[in-house]
Amino acid sequence: MTDELVRVYVPATVPMLTLLRADGLPAASAHAVTPALREWYAEGDEEELEYVAFTRAAQDALQLLRADPAAPRRRVVVSADVPATLVGRGDGDLGSSTVELTRAVPVTSVAAIHVDGTDAVEDVAAAAEVVTEALAGDPDAQFTVDGAEDHELEWYDVSELDQLLDAG
Repeated sequence: MTDELVRVYVPATVPMLTLLRADGLPAASAHAVTPALREWYAEGDEEELEYVAFTRAAQDALQLLRADPAAPRRRVVVSADVPATLVGRGDGDLGSSTVELTRAVPVTSVAAIHVDGTDAVEDVAAAAEVVTEALAGDPDAQFTVDGAEDHELEWYDVSELDQLLDAG
């Protein structure tokens, strides 16, 4: 019997992609379409719910950038289809898309890699500096974060991982 697969959106940074190639992305918080998210967005279809989870992963990528000032100022979200047994419970709050991964995400599970284009670097750098303040409710900081979120992440096939790493 095969295990059901769950699409997860894992926030990351460009340097973390080297881990993906070597040993898989380490177990961490990720986002997915959870029962709590479905209940909160009762009117949303599957595609809309996936977009919410994806967007939240991109927001979490800003926090990872703040924690790693040496990382290129580009948000990264890794979309992966993992066995349901790898996806642990999240925080359970109504509307939450947060899940905890119980094992590393292997490169073989990756469906796509999403990375900011070079045109977003300046806005992402500014947003990474103030993301904590935005989460605390600072409207000026939120405006800066919104500027980064205006940039759509570019889509890359997993076969392009080495090219992404070479480009930095």
